[in-house]
Amino acid sequence: MSEQIRPFTVQVSKDALDDLQRRLAATRWPTREIVGDRSQGVQLATLQALRQYWATEYDGGRVEARLNALPQFVTEIDGVDIHFVHVRSENEHALPLIMTHGWPGSVIEMLDAVGPLTGSFHLVLPSLPGYGFSAEPAEVGWDLARTARAWAELMRRLGYTRYVAQGGDVGAGVTDAMGRIGPDGLIGIHTNLLVPALNDPAALPNSTDEEKAALAAIKTFQTSGNGYFVEMATRPQTIGYALLDSPVALAAWMIDHDTDAYYKIARAFVDGEPSGNLTRDHILDNITAYWLTGTGASAARSYWEAYGPDAPGAGAQPLPDPRVPVGFSAFPGEIWRTPRSWAEKAYPTLNYYGAAERGGHFAAWEEPELFAAELRAAFRTAAPSTLG
Repeated sequence: MSEQIRPFTVQVSKDALDDLQRRLAATRWPTREIVGDRSQGVQLATLQALRQYWATEYDGGRVEARLNALPQFVTEIDGVDIHFVHVRSENEHALPLIMTHGWPGSVIEMLDAVGPLTGSFHLVLPSLPGYGFSAEPAEVGWDLARTARAWAELMRRLGYTRYVAQGGDVGAGVTDAMGRIGPDGLIGIHTNLLVPALNDPAALPNSTDEEKAALAAIKTFQTSGNGYFVEMATRPQTIGYALLDSPVALAAWMIDHDTDAYYKIARAFVDGEPSGNLTRDHILDNITAYWLTGTGASAARSYWEAYGPDAPGAGAQPLPDPRVPVGFSAFPGEIWRTPRSWAEKAYPTLNYYGAAERGGHFAAWEEPELFAAELRAAFRTAAPSTLG
């Protein structure tokens, strides 16, 4: 391993956990929403149940323990220290795989997929710049393509000359960019969110019931479900003050995401009913990681970099179509369920399309076994001796 790569251990101080407890206890609550649904945002009952569990039952040492159970490292790439988990398979024929999380996720959302995946893959799980234990960029310009090039450099430093990449949410954008850039050694990509569909939904096929339902879901997202997206893409610094000052504000901002995921989270805290692997402890592991690292604002800025109208890359020429084979998996609880026809239109090199039976936006987190099976199927042609 290169001398540029340094071992890393998470260290959470007692003072940090005590401060979290003080701030939870001092929460100032708004009055209850004046509607019977979540159309005004995260419901008061959900946040109060979450805060109560966080303050009285949740083990604040879980994040440290879970991450330190895996090999972690840091390396400086393009001026930013990048944190990553690196788990090598015992299978000598395993295929190297770099997986990228999104927002409001982190490497936490991938931890339960490590076991199901490491029989077939050497896993590299980086934290996006400005997220979790990766450093914050100190300059503008860290768009999706720059992150994609950093990931290619990371794989080169690790000695992987033949590898695949996967991502969802923001990670789907990074993985999509990797496929379009085509760095040496990349032989295939897989995503579970069709990012190109947001560019021009009207240009997509719209004749079948499945296509019409997907278009309707995108319209709903763009008209009533993307408030977080607009704020972070245009004014990330403004929301950043609340995200760094109040743990309950951070939690509310992070769980006010897509409808399916929200209801799973609400059930977990209000009714104590987990949905798949999305338990109360797992949800709070992710939120607590953001809080302890103080990365709510810097993670928000990544949306300004990638999607904002004033971002450095705004107006740039689009990257060419991917030159490597592309796999795609559609999960039923996603913001919109992508039809095969859309994936084929977005990716001329599509060689795998899977329609999963369960799972949603956080597919690796919610259904790790099913997610792992999708990746093995998607990359089977790249490594038939391992995945065949």
